[in-house]
Amino acid sequence: MKFIHRVGYYMGGFSIGLIILFFFLSGKKTSCAYSPNARTTKNISLKKKDFSEDAQFAMRSFEMDTIVVSDMIKHGNVNFSESDTKNKTCKTYIITNSYKEQKFKMQVKNCDSLVTVESIVPYKK
Repeated sequence: MKFIHRVGYYMGGFSIGLIILFFFLSGKKTSCAYSPNARTTKNISLKKKDFSEDAQFAMRSFEMDTIVVSDMIKHGNVNFSESDTKNKTCKTYIITNSYKEQKFKMQVKNCDSLVTVESIVPYKK
């Protein structure tokens, strides 16, 4: 069999495989959350959120609502060096993101079924 025929068969099978894969995955909400940051923010985003008094005061001060905070968590960057990931029951994460051109640092406690936003403070880096 000539080389060009082998390439043709390979490309034909490869394209049929891509079409089948696209067909099966097109209706599903699939995502590639392989990095530690993506897995952590996705885990936190899917849970019910509670806000401490300090966080509620900061949200009122900086004109944020719960949707803004949830979006900041979902698209934020987790600072693992400042976070407490050793705790077995509830891990505490430091998440940084910006809102209205100002950077914020959030302290979030991630338990089994509930996430508590403990503080939201502005910072300069």
